[in-house]
Amino acid sequence: MRPVRIVGAGLAGSEAAWQCAERGVAVELFEMRPVRSTPAHQTADFAELVCSNSLKSDSENTAPWLLKEEMRRAGSLLLSIARECAVPAGHALAVDRTSFAARVTEAISREALITVRREEVATISEDAITILATGPLTSDSLSREIARLSGASHLYFYDSISPIVEADSIDMSKVYLAARYDKGSADYINCPMSPEEYGCFYDALLAAQPVEEKDWEKLNYFEGCLPIEEIARRGRDTLRFGPMKPVGLKDPRNGKMPYAVVQLRQENLRADSYNLVGFQNHLKFGEQARVLRLIPGLENARFLRYGQIHRNTYINAPRLLSETLQMKQHPSVLFAGQICGVEGYVESIATGLMAGIHAAALVAGTQPVAPPRSTAFGSLTHYITHADAAKFQPANITFDLLPPLELTVRARQRRHRLLCELALREFDHWLSVPALPRLSS
Repeated sequence: MRPVRIVGAGLAGSEAAWQCAERGVAVELFEMRPVRSTPAHQTADFAELVCSNSLKSDSENTAPWLLKEEMRRAGSLLLSIARECAVPAGHALAVDRTSFAARVTEAISREALITVRREEVATISEDAITILATGPLTSDSLSREIARLSGASHLYFYDSISPIVEADSIDMSKVYLAARYDKGSADYINCPMSPEEYGCFYDALLAAQPVEEKDWEKLNYFEGCLPIEEIARRGRDTLRFGPMKPVGLKDPRNGKMPYAVVQLRQENLRADSYNLVGFQNHLKFGEQARVLRLIPGLENARFLRYGQIHRNTYINAPRLLSETLQMKQHPSVLFAGQICGVEGYVESIATGLMAGIHAAALVAGTQPVAPPRSTAFGSLTHYITHADAAKFQPANITFDLLPPLELTVRARQRRHRLLCELALREFDHWLSVPALPRLSS
């Protein structure tokens, strides 16, 4: 039996390769970096995080927690490494992105059943068991090959990267440490704004020059990751109800809630850099420096990275994929990660995990078994394969994707707890299904 071919060693591809190898299945893992880089990546490491460093909420009985708990029970390598590389982030799981990528690269590279090939893939065999996990920055040549294979054009949206500042350039006398609603430890740096400071910042933001749009581009932003200037154009107070929301962030120095607030989240274990949470943008670098230095505490900020916009490619999964992430027309070919229509780091890892399990089933000559609809895994794949194909947009995991309880439960926290309990029971049952390929260790 030929090895499973996995194209792309990002979050999904790395997890898929590990899941195959753990089930005794040989893998050829193709990664084009450093032979060919992308507009967003900076290293050749596997699973490099190019946007935020957060893997979302770790608060029990939230939707992101449920997805991570299912991943933990399924033996996710990347989730395990993420916890080992965690940095303080209140109630969220955030990682030192450099350490995280290095650890993933090391673990994958030393696995005997995984052969790493540093080369670009431009052709796909419909008959070979293949997982396409090339992510949102799939090369033009492979994009054309996927279009040929699918017989359909790609959809796309534009995703964004938030700026990062050096910690010692932040004026700590003007900021305070807190976590929203005091959930978790006070790990976020909060830059409070008065009405006057907010007005000055808002006007400067709207007047700032954007990066010039290329003639062939049609900016089609993902609604869950809009640039701050796009949010601001929707109304003068939209930022105060979005990334600059002050609710739950009382200033301990005076006991009052600021008019608006900018949160900074620790980037690495050394705590020498912080990213501006939700401050992705499409502005020229010089304009970013001018506008962002109007934020209290950042007057003399030194930027290690400015915000950017990059094109994210994804397929029309409702038309092309089954719930086992296999192509309907070519079932030996599976998709995982953002290219299959999920949005977010955790969601990408989860689909990589599922694709690895399903590919191992194909190698064993058995029919892949989709996770139950009531689970986070199942609801995520159900959405991307059953959504309205004409209006398909990538999705994060939310409770809205899960089917409702049979009984009406009005209390939100109790309803979420019951949904999680049901999901985990069903997930454990799925893991025990005889047809599911077993872990070898």
